[in-house]
Amino acid sequence: MAGAPASGVFERTLPNGMKLIVREDRRAPTVVHLVLYRVGSMDEVNGTTGVAHVLEHMMFKGTKTVPAGEFSRRVAALGGRENAFTTRDYTGYFQQIGSRHLPEVMKLEADRMSNLAFESGEFDKEIKVVMEERRLRTDDRAQALVYEQLMSTAFTASPYRVPVIGWMSDLESMHASDALAWYRRWYTPSNAILVVVGDVSGEEVYRLAERTYGRIEPHALPERKPQTEPQQRGLRRAWVEAPAENPYVILGFKVPRLADVERDNEPFALEVLAAVLDADENGRLTRDIVRGSRVANQVGASYGLVARGPALFVLDGTPAKGHSTADVEKALRAEIARIARDGVREDELRRIKTQYVAGEIYKRDSIMAQAMEMGSLEISGFSHADDDRILERIRAVTPAQVQAAAGRYFGDDALTVVTLLPQPLADKAPQKAPAGARHQ
Repeated sequence: MAGAPASGVFERTLPNGMKLIVREDRRAPTVVHLVLYRVGSMDEVNGTTGVAHVLEHMMFKGTKTVPAGEFSRRVAALGGRENAFTTRDYTGYFQQIGSRHLPEVMKLEADRMSNLAFESGEFDKEIKVVMEERRLRTDDRAQALVYEQLMSTAFTASPYRVPVIGWMSDLESMHASDALAWYRRWYTPSNAILVVVGDVSGEEVYRLAERTYGRIEPHALPERKPQTEPQQRGLRRAWVEAPAENPYVILGFKVPRLADVERDNEPFALEVLAAVLDADENGRLTRDIVRGSRVANQVGASYGLVARGPALFVLDGTPAKGHSTADVEKALRAEIARIARDGVREDELRRIKTQYVAGEIYKRDSIMAQAMEMGSLEISGFSHADDDRILERIRAVTPAQVQAAAGRYFGDDALTVVTLLPQPLADKAPQKAPAGARHQ
């Protein structure tokens, strides 16, 4: 059915179950075409971790009618740009192109939704690219190893514990048949959302979608098991020894994620709390720990409001000369404790919320950001129409709600701490990203 005109968004579902969302933006004769599949690394099973990301690579290796490499060549020849990405929650493919060329890219994307070729030679080459990508982006980067250890230590049942890139042993033992099985299991119109933003009309895009995606027969999806994370019952600590110049510490607290935009309050308070701590150079962490006490050279705070899986509120930092990771950990936790004890001033909170909302609205100047915002909401079980309501809920967060959240969720029982123990750096030349690496 069509979306409400007031939202400026056209919404309709094809008979095969593929949902279409179109937002008209006539400022320039360009368009973003984004397909999101509601499947990511959280849907993998042990033994084939990383397969969602491997298939993302294989989607560029040709179909029954389009040779390997031809997809990207054609998009470039039309003056467009394209890429793909895999997350824990979903896998995405996009093109940004002149609006008159939308029919061509829709035809190409629909073709590889159902006609992907799996040449063993292409798979053998691409799996080596993925393994090298893991080496360069994770194994050779100390902080990436620390984050990987944080997730695998904080979570025991949730599949969020597995890295998106996969474990190296699983990549080494992966076969083309594993990627093909993943493709046949999850890549179907009823498990995909098409988002188009730009110089187009909703009815026009729907007619194109009928002629391309609409011809693909859907199939039943596997049952998704909940894999609910059990309650944590005490502080967890881990250490990572890796070549690095500086020590580093990261703290992850289990907190609630957003489940209901209207009924939930605490996730919005946690989002604002993260902004209070780390919104800008005047955020409390930088002001008090970097410029004030000079305990750290770098600090950060983050919280993911929207996701399919469980949430962590993350604090991290690198100690300044003469200080230790223990000092940084203590200082980070002291900032949370101070807010829990003393609260946040109304004028400070007003400034932070104004900056936050303005930043979210400025993002919408980009048609790519608009497409990603709507698509990520939809794929996570919300509606694209929730984007404005979420900002309204952020604006309505009170100092008392921020103080209550800071006092409730930051004890030891929900905490995992991972500390980097730097090892000597090996002398080696800078490395480049592996040829063929695509995901962002």
